[in-house]
Amino acid sequence: MQLKIFTVPIVDGEERNEEMNRFLRGHRVVTVDKQFCMVGDLACWTFCITYVDGSIATSPTKAVEQREKIDYREALDPATFAVFSRLREIRKALASEDAVPAYAVFTDAELAKISKLQQIDEKSILTIKGVGNARVEKYGTKLCQRYNGNTTETA
Repeated sequence: MQLKIFTVPIVDGEERNEEMNRFLRGHRVVTVDKQFCMVGDLACWTFCITYVDGSIATSPTKAVEQREKIDYREALDPATFAVFSRLREIRKALASEDAVPAYAVFTDAELAKISKLQQIDEKSILTIKGVGNARVEKYGTKLCQRYNGNTTETA
């Protein structure tokens, strides 16, 4: 990581402020710490910017689009893919009920891991990296109940 320090005068500091903004737009910023200071009789803000070396090559949206897609039909064996497909249907319904994107319920990667579990229940879903208690409480219980054919869901 790199450090860059900007001192921006409070009065007539527009040029220095714009220089800092250009820097921020062009780099991957980790932290920005600011401190009010006096340089002689001049009141200033001093900004210490920690950033990752190298400039931003693509926007975050383009980086997501460039991420390699996984064909789960090829990545999973036929029986596991059948479980995965059923879980995706349930996830779609849960997402629709809460008016959230499907990936907010569980991602495809998480569903693929769930589909490989010997038993699909709340305890086993918690073993999957990235899935915590809050999501299991909100969606995992319903997912398990619907997958296992239990129609008496608790709200």
